[in-house]
Amino acid sequence: MLAILILALVPPLYLMVRIYRQDKIEKEPPRLLLRLFLCGCLSTILAGLLEELGSLVLGYTGLPMSSYLYQLLMNFLVIGLAEEGVKHFFTRRNTWNHPAFNYRFDGVVYAVFTSLGFAAAENVMYVGGFGLGVAPIRAITAIPLHCIAGIFMGHFYGMAKYYDARGDYNGTRRNMRLSMLIPVLIHGFYDFCASYDSTVLGAIFLLNIIMLDIVAIRSVRKFSRNDSYI
Repeated sequence: MLAILILALVPPLYLMVRIYRQDKIEKEPPRLLLRLFLCGCLSTILAGLLEELGSLVLGYTGLPMSSYLYQLLMNFLVIGLAEEGVKHFFTRRNTWNHPAFNYRFDGVVYAVFTSLGFAAAENVMYVGGFGLGVAPIRAITAIPLHCIAGIFMGHFYGMAKYYDARGDYNGTRRNMRLSMLIPVLIHGFYDFCASYDSTVLGAIFLLNIIMLDIVAIRSVRKFSRNDSYI
């Protein structure tokens, strides 16, 4: 059990530390970050219930589970929307009116801690259920995917707060929508490519991971460098 916990938790904890260090101007309260991480862990339960409900609804469409349309709907509108939706909900509920939310990059830190809380709990379940052999591949695929989705969720979430503070409510709504849409698209495409045992989709899956990693690393450095007071 100890080995499972270590192998499952080290990758998300490592990424949280990396993002935390990118917050150059003013560090966030440890208690708030711990609450976000724990909410992310607990949000796996709500996401699982929503995914079960979505799966039942899709079952009534009569679409074959192996069809591309079924997998598109399942991975984007059920899994992607459910998982990113609960992360977004708990991030906003815990931080939108918090006095510590006073810099744009804070949004990235908040969303990543929630997302990696989700990833940590999910990883414990996967490694516990399928064995230690799945830990290395998840450490370089699923865990970074949750982190990357959190980075872009947090960026647009921080921009929404920035515009809200200036009374630009169109800008607030636009960025709040993007803070949900972009992570859902990132997550849904990842899961869709992983759903098929296909050489072509397998190659796209690997290329997508590499490109996401590169874009995310460059983006988070840019977001940190261009951080500003809300």
